[in-house]
Amino acid sequence: MTESFDIWMRSVQSCVEKKLSELLPSENRTPQRLHEAMRYAVLDGGKRIRPLLVFATGTLFGAKTSVMAQVASAVEMIHAYSLIHDDMPCMDNDVLRRGKPTVHVQFGEAMALLAGDALQAQAFVVLSNVNDDAVLAVKRYQILSGAAGSLGMCGGQAIDLDSIGKQLTIGQLEQMHRLKTGALLKASVMLGALSAKIPSPEENRALEEYAKAAGLAFQVVDDILDVTADPEMLGKTPGKDLMNHKPTYVSLLGIENSKKLAEQLRRQAHDVLEPFGKKADYLRELADLVVYRKK
Repeated sequence: MTESFDIWMRSVQSCVEKKLSELLPSENRTPQRLHEAMRYAVLDGGKRIRPLLVFATGTLFGAKTSVMAQVASAVEMIHAYSLIHDDMPCMDNDVLRRGKPTVHVQFGEAMALLAGDALQAQAFVVLSNVNDDAVLAVKRYQILSGAAGSLGMCGGQAIDLDSIGKQLTIGQLEQMHRLKTGALLKASVMLGALSAKIPSPEENRALEEYAKAAGLAFQVVDDILDVTADPEMLGKTPGKDLMNHKPTYVSLLGIENSKKLAEQLRRQAHDVLEPFGKKADYLRELADLVVYRKK
């Protein structure tokens, strides 16, 4: 690589922030309050893990920056919409996200619901405006819509709601998180590849295995941070899973075994990238970031 991971990461985050600001409707455009809520939910916050995955995989295959920025922005809009709805009183009833009041606290429940709905629609408007190969465009639509639906993120959230107060097995917990969190992380990896080309079967398998390991590691670390992180650093309310009687990796395995599992998944993510050589170093660094992060 020609630049350090930290420099590359900040560059991508800046690029995506600028692109998101361009692609979201202006606060001055009617209905102003809705557009203000959408921009509040998306801009000036978050680690941008999903856009970073899009760029890391896209860079591996030589994708154009303009295409990656557009695709990454669509993914981040889907992610932001899911956070808005996840934080609402009918779901997790959280009041803090990314170090600031959640959207329903700031704008009211009705406007938060609409902001989430509008962001989901805007994501596909953005994706439709990527001006390149039609076959790639259709496949990107299929990947993102599948990841967001009942067999992906929404399905995982439904299982999560049904699991409150229940004792799940490790297998059941893993299935829930492969949908709730892992589906969109996996989609980010695959959409990065599809920003350049259709991967070969061998490439596709390696990327899917990477996404599977990194996505699950992300959730394991989330569960650890929920009980160990400093509230100010975390940027959201800690201990919510315990208070809501939700099954987590920590509640099933304990903190130390959860840390061991996260490390095992990190190594798996590294191992499956071996066929790509040094060109996949950004993906390796992102797996490390996921596991070693403090918030």
